[in-house]
Amino acid sequence: MPLRIIIPTALRRLTGDADVVELEAGTVNDVIDRLDERYPGFRSRICDDNGELRRFINIYVGGEDIRFLESLATPVPDGADFSIVPAIAGG
Repeated sequence: MPLRIIIPTALRRLTGDADVVELEAGTVNDVIDRLDERYPGFRSRICDDNGELRRFINIYVGGEDIRFLESLATPVPDGADFSIVPAIAGG
């Protein structure tokens, strides 16, 4: 069953303005790999040079922040909600 990934507005120019992308993946890292294969440059927008999730990007699987799970190795079960949420800074 394909996974539905909700693409935040700030990253939609990479996906041709698609707000939802469907793909098959087993872990969060697989999701990022598939997105980068389909939309080159996607990984560099959400991961740093060490391959870790950027500080200002949050990813939720089933409503849980992956930083409190297994980070990029977090399994993504079929049908789970998957959201990429950039942090918003203000002053």
